[in-house]
Amino acid sequence: MSVKSNIFRKMCTQSDTERDAGLTTPPEVERFDDIRYGSSGCKEKWDILDVYRPKSEKGKLPVIVSFHGGGWVYGDKNVYQFYCMELAKRGFAVVNYSYRLAPEYRYPAPFEDTNEVFCWLLENAEKYGFDTDNIFGVGDSAGALGIGLYACIVTDEEYAKNYSFKVPEGLKIKGLALNCGIYRIEDTATVRSLKDFIRKQDYPAILDKLNMVNIVGGSFPPCFIMTAKGDFLVKEPQYLMESLDRAGVRYEYKLYGTDEEPLGHVFHCNVRLPQAQEANDDECSFFRSLMT
Repeated sequence: MSVKSNIFRKMCTQSDTERDAGLTTPPEVERFDDIRYGSSGCKEKWDILDVYRPKSEKGKLPVIVSFHGGGWVYGDKNVYQFYCMELAKRGFAVVNYSYRLAPEYRYPAPFEDTNEVFCWLLENAEKYGFDTDNIFGVGDSAGALGIGLYACIVTDEEYAKNYSFKVPEGLKIKGLALNCGIYRIEDTATVRSLKDFIRKQDYPAILDKLNMVNIVGGSFPPCFIMTAKGDFLVKEPQYLMESLDRAGVRYEYKLYGTDEEPLGHVFHCNVRLPQAQEANDDECSFFRSLMT
């Protein structure tokens, strides 16, 4: 692992631990933890997920799948549990999963794992009460790129040829929430940060396959796209929205924060913030507007 990625892991661990200190499972939420979803045989047990549901709701619910952020080298389902349970409180079943991280596992490992999650979702829909007519995805930072590219795999047969796995038959992702995301693989700093994720033999040829703004097409799902005034990726949505406009894809854009309180990267994961509550309300409302 590069020195930069090692430092990044340590910084994120400290920051997220402080952010979530003292939080507990909301009384409104029922949780099913540490469910094995994959067949990778990974000894570190990355192929596990949680399911959260509101206790007040019975029967089938629209379902949200969360592709966590962390620059491909950091994070797991535990880091995102409180954010995902906030979504569950709003009337959704939520699938919160871990995936294999770089540099121990490189591209396309997270996409292989994500595909197995969606296979598991469809196979276990009856058991956990998933409404498979209303499947949504969320992701932030690198996770926004991750869930967005997976949606490209699902909706674009030509792009899907870049991957050895097959998406589950009948899968339709109804909509996405892309939070504080990165969507271009162009600037030097971004490319440097991918060197732990991409195998040496694939670099730099693989970069075009990760440059989401050049890949999205007319079948891409409707999107809720948000960022914050203090987010270091605040300019990224404009490039994605230009691509969506050209493709004729519906989206809703939100910029949170003020000059006095600009908010920062992935602020929505800090569930104590009123602005996080607002953002999470907004993305769930967007999903409900797409439901059949």
